[in-house]
Amino acid sequence: MTFQETVVLVLDLTGTFVFAISGVLLAARRNFDITGGLVLGLLAGIGGGLIRDVFLDRVPNALAHPIYLVPPLVATLLVYLVGRHATRARIWIVTFDAMGLGLFSLTGTAIALDVGANWPAALLMGALTACGGGLLRDVVANEDPAIFRGTDLYLIPALLGSGLTILAEVTGWLNIVTSVLIASLAFGFRMLAWTKQWRVPQPMRQWSFRGKDGKSRKRSSAFRRPD
Repeated sequence: MTFQETVVLVLDLTGTFVFAISGVLLAARRNFDITGGLVLGLLAGIGGGLIRDVFLDRVPNALAHPIYLVPPLVATLLVYLVGRHATRARIWIVTFDAMGLGLFSLTGTAIALDVGANWPAALLMGALTACGGGLLRDVVANEDPAIFRGTDLYLIPALLGSGLTILAEVTGWLNIVTSVLIASLAFGFRMLAWTKQWRVPQPMRQWSFRGKDGKSRKRSSAFRRPD
Protein backbone atom coordinates (compact mmCIF):
# COMPACT_ATOMS: atom_id res chain seq x y z
CA MET A 1 0.00 0.00 0.00
CA THR A 2 1.43 3.37 -1.03
CA PHE A 3 1.61 6.37 1.28
CA GLN A 4 -1.21 8.11 -0.57
CA GLU A 5 -3.40 5.01 -0.31
CA THR A 6 -2.68 4.88 3.43
CA VAL A 7 -3.67 8.54 3.82
CA VAL A 8 -6.92 7.93 1.93
CA LEU A 9 -7.67 4.87 4.08
CA VAL A 10 -7.10 6.76 7.34
CA LEU A 11 -9.24 9.68 6.21
CA ASP A 12 -11.93 7.31 4.92
CA LEU A 13 -12.09 5.46 8.25
CA THR A 14 -12.23 8.80 10.06
CA GLY A 15 -15.08 9.87 7.80
CA THR A 16 -16.84 6.59 8.50
CA PHE A 17 -16.55 7.20 12.24
CA VAL A 18 -17.80 10.80 12.28
CA PHE A 19 -20.64 10.01 9.87
CA ALA A 20 -21.59 7.06 12.08
CA ILE A 21 -21.63 9.40 15.09
CA SER A 22 -24.18 11.59 13.30
CA GLY A 23 -26.35 8.54 12.64
CA VAL A 24 -26.24 7.30 16.22
CA LEU A 25 -26.93 10.79 17.57
CA LEU A 26 -29.96 11.02 15.30
CA ALA A 27 -31.14 7.64 16.59
CA ALA A 28 -30.74 8.85 20.18
CA ARG A 29 -32.63 12.05 19.36
CA ARG A 30 -35.47 9.94 17.95
CA ASN A 31 -35.41 7.70 21.08
CA PHE A 32 -34.31 4.61 19.14
CA ASP A 33 -32.68 1.80 21.10
CA ILE A 34 -29.03 0.84 20.73
CA THR A 35 -29.70 -1.52 17.81
CA GLY A 36 -31.47 1.28 15.97
CA GLY A 37 -28.46 3.46 16.67
CA LEU A 38 -26.14 0.84 15.21
CA VAL A 39 -28.28 0.55 12.07
CA LEU A 40 -28.31 4.31 11.49
CA GLY A 41 -24.60 4.48 12.27
CA LEU A 42 -23.84 1.78 9.72
CA LEU A 43 -26.03 3.40 7.07
CA ALA A 44 -24.46 6.81 7.58
CA GLY A 45 -20.91 5.51 7.89
CA ILE A 46 -20.68 3.01 5.04
CA GLY A 47 -23.80 3.67 2.95
CA GLY A 48 -22.25 6.23 0.61
CA GLY A 49 -19.18 4.09 0.01
CA LEU A 50 -21.30 1.04 -0.73
CA ILE A 51 -23.31 2.93 -3.35
CA ARG A 52 -20.12 4.38 -4.88
CA ASP A 53 -18.40 1.02 -5.15
CA VAL A 54 -21.44 -0.61 -6.73
CA PHE A 55 -21.43 2.08 -9.43
CA LEU A 56 -17.67 1.62 -9.90
CA ASP A 57 -18.17 -2.16 -10.25
CA ARG A 58 -15.78 -3.05 -7.45
CA VAL A 59 -16.06 -4.96 -4.21
CA PRO A 60 -17.27 -2.44 -1.59
CA ASN A 61 -14.57 -1.44 0.87
CA ALA A 62 -16.90 -2.21 3.78
CA LEU A 63 -17.10 -5.84 2.59
CA ALA A 64 -13.52 -6.26 1.41
CA HIS A 65 -12.06 -4.73 4.58
CA PRO A 66 -14.00 -5.60 7.76
CA ILE A 67 -12.16 -2.80 9.58
CA TYR A 68 -14.79 -0.47 8.09
CA LEU A 69 -17.36 -2.05 10.42
CA VAL A 70 -15.38 -1.04 13.52
CA PRO A 71 -16.01 2.74 13.45
CA PRO A 72 -19.84 2.40 13.49
CA LEU A 73 -19.60 -0.08 16.38
CA VAL A 74 -17.32 2.24 18.35
CA ALA A 75 -19.55 5.22 17.54
CA THR A 76 -22.64 3.39 18.78
CA LEU A 77 -21.04 2.39 22.08
CA LEU A 78 -19.54 5.85 22.56
CA VAL A 79 -22.79 7.75 22.02
CA TYR A 80 -24.83 5.43 24.20
CA LEU A 81 -22.25 5.61 27.00
CA VAL A 82 -21.68 9.37 27.07
CA GLY A 83 -24.53 10.68 24.92
CA ARG A 84 -26.76 11.29 27.93
CA HIS A 85 -24.42 14.09 28.93
CA ALA A 86 -24.58 15.78 25.52
CA THR A 87 -26.79 18.81 25.07
CA ARG A 88 -28.11 20.48 21.94
CA ALA A 89 -27.90 17.25 19.94
CA ARG A 90 -29.08 19.03 16.77
CA ILE A 91 -25.80 20.98 16.50
CA TRP A 92 -23.69 17.89 17.09
CA ILE A 93 -25.59 15.89 14.47
CA VAL A 94 -25.01 18.58 11.86
CA THR A 95 -21.36 19.06 12.90
CA PHE A 96 -20.42 15.40 12.65
CA ASP A 97 -22.42 15.08 9.45
CA ALA A 98 -20.47 18.00 7.97
CA MET A 99 -17.18 16.40 9.03
CA GLY A 100 -18.13 13.19 7.25
CA LEU A 101 -19.27 15.11 4.19
CA GLY A 102 -15.94 16.92 3.94
CA LEU A 103 -13.86 13.77 4.37
CA PHE A 104 -15.96 11.60 2.06
CA SER A 105 -16.03 14.20 -0.72
CA LEU A 106 -12.25 13.84 -0.72
CA THR A 107 -11.84 10.09 -0.27
CA GLY A 108 -14.73 9.15 -2.57
CA THR A 109 -13.21 11.20 -5.37
CA ALA A 110 -9.70 9.85 -4.73
CA ILE A 111 -10.94 6.26 -4.81
CA ALA A 112 -12.83 6.88 -8.05
CA LEU A 113 -9.76 8.44 -9.67
CA ASP A 114 -7.61 5.55 -8.45
CA VAL A 115 -9.74 3.00 -10.33
CA GLY A 116 -9.57 5.03 -13.55
CA ALA A 117 -12.79 7.04 -13.47
CA ASN A 118 -12.84 10.15 -15.64
CA TRP A 119 -13.16 13.57 -14.06
CA PRO A 120 -16.96 14.01 -14.31
CA ALA A 121 -17.50 10.49 -12.98
CA ALA A 122 -15.05 11.09 -10.13
CA LEU A 123 -16.84 14.34 -9.28
CA LEU A 124 -20.15 12.49 -9.15
CA MET A 125 -18.72 9.59 -7.12
CA GLY A 126 -17.20 11.98 -4.59
CA ALA A 127 -20.48 13.80 -4.09
CA LEU A 128 -22.37 10.49 -3.96
CA THR A 129 -20.02 9.14 -1.30
CA ALA A 130 -20.41 12.32 0.73
CA CYS A 131 -24.21 12.50 0.51
CA GLY A 132 -25.32 8.88 0.07
CA GLY A 133 -24.89 7.71 3.65
CA GLY A 134 -26.68 10.73 5.06
CA LEU A 135 -29.52 10.21 2.60
CA LEU A 136 -29.97 6.57 3.66
CA ARG A 137 -29.77 7.54 7.34
CA ASP A 138 -32.43 10.23 7.02
CA VAL A 139 -34.80 8.10 4.96
CA VAL A 140 -34.67 5.20 7.42
CA ALA A 141 -35.10 7.59 10.38
CA ASN A 142 -38.09 9.21 8.63
CA GLU A 143 -36.31 12.58 8.46
CA ASP A 144 -36.48 15.02 5.58
CA PRO A 145 -33.18 14.27 3.78
CA ALA A 146 -30.86 17.26 4.11
CA ILE A 147 -29.81 16.98 0.46
CA PHE A 148 -33.39 17.54 -0.76
CA ARG A 149 -34.16 20.61 1.32
CA GLY A 150 -33.38 24.17 0.32
CA THR A 151 -33.04 25.42 3.89
CA ASP A 152 -29.24 25.15 3.62
CA LEU A 153 -26.52 23.92 1.29
CA TYR A 154 -25.54 20.24 1.34
CA LEU A 155 -24.68 18.95 -2.13
CA ILE A 156 -22.71 22.06 -3.11
CA PRO A 157 -20.08 21.72 -0.33
CA ALA A 158 -19.68 18.07 -1.34
CA LEU A 159 -19.13 19.08 -4.96
CA LEU A 160 -16.61 21.69 -3.80
CA GLY A 161 -14.57 19.09 -1.95
CA SER A 162 -14.78 16.67 -4.85
CA GLY A 163 -13.81 19.30 -7.41
CA LEU A 164 -10.85 20.50 -5.36
CA THR A 165 -9.66 16.91 -4.99
CA ILE A 166 -9.68 16.44 -8.75
CA LEU A 167 -7.81 19.73 -9.20
CA ALA A 168 -5.18 18.73 -6.63
CA GLU A 169 -4.74 15.30 -8.25
CA VAL A 170 -4.37 16.77 -11.74
CA THR A 171 -1.78 19.33 -10.59
CA GLY A 172 0.13 16.76 -8.52
CA TRP A 173 -0.56 18.57 -5.26
CA LEU A 174 -2.69 15.90 -3.62
CA ASN A 175 -0.92 14.96 -0.39
CA ILE A 176 -1.78 14.69 3.29
CA VAL A 177 -1.64 18.46 3.83
CA THR A 178 -3.82 19.38 0.87
CA SER A 179 -6.17 16.48 1.65
CA VAL A 180 -6.82 17.79 5.15
CA LEU A 181 -7.18 21.31 3.77
CA ILE A 182 -9.73 20.23 1.14
CA ALA A 183 -11.80 18.27 3.67
CA SER A 184 -11.65 21.24 6.05
CA LEU A 185 -12.82 23.66 3.35
CA ALA A 186 -15.80 21.46 2.47
CA PHE A 187 -16.63 21.08 6.17
CA GLY A 188 -16.32 24.81 6.81
CA PHE A 189 -18.47 25.66 3.80
CA ARG A 190 -21.20 23.27 4.94
CA MET A 191 -21.20 24.60 8.51
CA LEU A 192 -21.14 28.24 7.38
CA ALA A 193 -24.04 27.60 5.00
CA TRP A 194 -26.01 25.93 7.80
CA THR A 195 -25.26 28.73 10.26
CA LYS A 196 -26.09 31.52 7.81
CA GLN A 197 -29.02 29.57 6.28
CA TRP A 198 -27.73 30.06 2.75
CA ARG A 199 -30.17 28.62 0.23
CA VAL A 200 -30.22 27.56 -3.37
CA PRO A 201 -32.99 28.90 -5.65
CA GLN A 202 -36.26 27.05 -5.12
CA PRO A 203 -38.36 27.36 -8.30
CA MET A 204 -40.56 24.47 -7.17
CA ARG A 205 -41.63 26.23 -3.97
CA GLN A 206 -44.95 27.28 -5.50
CA TRP A 207 -45.62 23.95 -7.22
CA SER A 208 -48.26 21.88 -5.51
CA PHE A 209 -50.87 19.25 -6.24
CA ARG A 210 -52.95 20.58 -3.35
CA GLY A 211 -55.68 23.12 -3.67
CA LYS A 212 -55.20 26.67 -2.47
CA ASP A 213 -56.74 25.77 0.85
CA GLY A 214 -54.71 22.59 1.24
CA LYS A 215 -52.58 22.37 4.31
CA SER A 216 -49.39 20.43 4.78
CA ARG A 217 -48.05 19.39 8.14
CA LYS A 218 -44.54 20.57 8.97
CA ARG A 219 -42.34 18.19 10.88
CA SER A 220 -39.29 19.05 12.96
CA SER A 221 -36.01 17.97 11.40
CA ALA A 222 -32.64 17.47 13.03
CA PHE A 223 -31.08 19.55 10.27
CA ARG A 224 -33.52 22.47 10.29
CA ARG A 225 -32.32 25.46 12.28
CA PRO A 226 -34.86 26.72 14.82
CA ASP A 227 -36.64 29.93 13.87
